[in-house]
Amino acid sequence: MQTDKLIELVLDALDDMKAKDVVVLDVQGKSTVTDFMVVASGTSKRHVVSCAEHVIEKVKKAGRLPLGMEGAEVGDWILADLGEVVVHVMMPDARSFYDLERLWSFDADLAEDA
Repeated sequence: MQTDKLIELVLDALDDMKAKDVVVLDVQGKSTVTDFMVVASGTSKRHVVSCAEHVIEKVKKAGRLPLGMEGAEVGDWILADLGEVVVHVMMPDARSFYDLERLWSFDADLAEDA
């Protein structure tokens, strides 16, 4: 499955579950772990877990095996590793505290010059 199709599938799954404030971050050249991150918020710990589980379910139905999922036991922040796309579903407080959008917004060209 091509990366853009995988992102579309993830966004559809999150939309199905009414995830909040969904953002796609292009981290190509900034991360050696993945090419894209999708960050979304849930309204409760159960909602966070349900959103992440739904993403995993839809990805599996599309014939793609996720590499893993972390954080379901707690529910504040769940990471679903899909390879070139990593999905973060978080409670608003955790999202605000870790501020992944700001963390990954640095310019890779500037970092290389430093």
